[in-house]
Amino acid sequence: MWGVMSNIFQNILFSVFFIVVARRYSIPDFANYIIANTIYSFVVGFSSLGLGQWFIRELINTEDKRKLIDKFFRIQLLVGILFYGVNIALSFALYDSQLIRTLAVFIGINVIFDNVIYVIKFINVAEGEQKKTFIILTAEAVLKFLIACLLYVVTIDIVYLSVFLIALRLVTLNLFIKFGSSNLFNLRHIFASKISLTEVRSIIGNNWAFIIIGSISVVYWRIGNILVSKVLTEADVAHYEVSYKLFSMAEILPVIVSTSIYPMLLKAFNTGEKEMHKVYKNAFLVYALYGLLAFTFVFSFADFFVPLLFGAKFSVASVYCTEMFLTILIFPTALLQANVLVTMKLEKIDMWCNIASLLISLTLIGIGFSNYKSLSVVNYAIFFSFLSFHIIQDVILIRRKITSMGHVAMFYICSAAMIGAYYFLSTQIDKAYSFFLFWGVAAVFGAAVYVMFNKKKIAFVPENNNDPVN
Repeated sequence: MWGVMSNIFQNILFSVFFIVVARRYSIPDFANYIIANTIYSFVVGFSSLGLGQWFIRELINTEDKRKLIDKFFRIQLLVGILFYGVNIALSFALYDSQLIRTLAVFIGINVIFDNVIYVIKFINVAEGEQKKTFIILTAEAVLKFLIACLLYVVTIDIVYLSVFLIALRLVTLNLFIKFGSSNLFNLRHIFASKISLTEVRSIIGNNWAFIIIGSISVVYWRIGNILVSKVLTEADVAHYEVSYKLFSMAEILPVIVSTSIYPMLLKAFNTGEKEMHKVYKNAFLVYALYGLLAFTFVFSFADFFVPLLFGAKFSVASVYCTEMFLTILIFPTALLQANVLVTMKLEKIDMWCNIASLLISLTLIGIGFSNYKSLSVVNYAIFFSFLSFHIIQDVILIRRKITSMGHVAMFYICSAAMIGAYYFLSTQIDKAYSFFLFWGVAAVFGAAVYVMFNKKKIAFVPENNNDPVN
């Protein structure tokens, strides 16, 4: 609950900042700022090497926790510096714009900061102290909100804005080191310790699947923005980012919940597969319902709140936002199933699932752009690639007897039926009314089914069989 409430609050404040930047700067400046952030986000997805889940798994099971943390930190710091250089090289190789290159140099410093924070965040997850992380990130969101307020008072050049944000990130890093880290984290001890290049290669070599899994999750979204910036217009870049910003707000809830579900899956799996099966089934139902709720909400209200939040110049983005939110129907349960595979130490299978899905996405985008120069191509390509990813996961989990053909079929049939019913309802009455009517009926029906299947029969055992009252 700390994670959920904290992230809702953070996203509200971060979104205010994003909205203010979109409103206060011209579309070209905003688009260039987005492109520089896209390069950084693309690189940071690789810079952590995706070792967070491996680290949690090892930290829970190892006795010498301090030694493992020392190794993990030094690896993250070294690769953070390396990938900062990659960030600069990419910006110079892909774009001729001096503004994009300058922004990339400053914004890219976050790669190093993020890698250090990454270590502390995952220590807190493994130790069950996520509350520290959430408090500090909430404080960062408040400071970013104050910068947004400042933008309404004075005009700040977009380059200076990126410098202010780097200074803010440095404050966050210091808060993590001083107050947000576990007693296991000691910066002086870590810098005094040594790790050989052979050991680094060994850790990365044994866990290279995590690198690909962690990277692809970022590539999925950021490669779309890069392709849009090269094929379509600056306005399309801005519309894509607005849509993705809203999508990222919706996806943050299952992502945060999964950070707590994953340790639960690990502990349940250590007890037995039956226990993990229970955790998986319960979480799956909640994740699936959340995906339906998020999509129907955006379908009903995007035309209203997108122009309201970002201004009339972004009114077209509501259409693309609805298209992108098709993926939220599948994303939460796909995330859960990926965690199940990693829990069972099948991360290499999960890696190949991710690679196949990415290749499908890029192929569909390539085919689509050759025929239609539209942002919709990217949105639909991501949806169908995610659907393929989910189906591949289903097949693997059925074979491993974690789920069943009936459960999988029920998910797809019920999802399609509910979306079809909702779409039909929205064509008959106002979209806003259809949302509340649909979910009102669904809530009543769900409650009735729950009561019917969980009703307990009370057996009265008589104390005296000869007593008719008893």
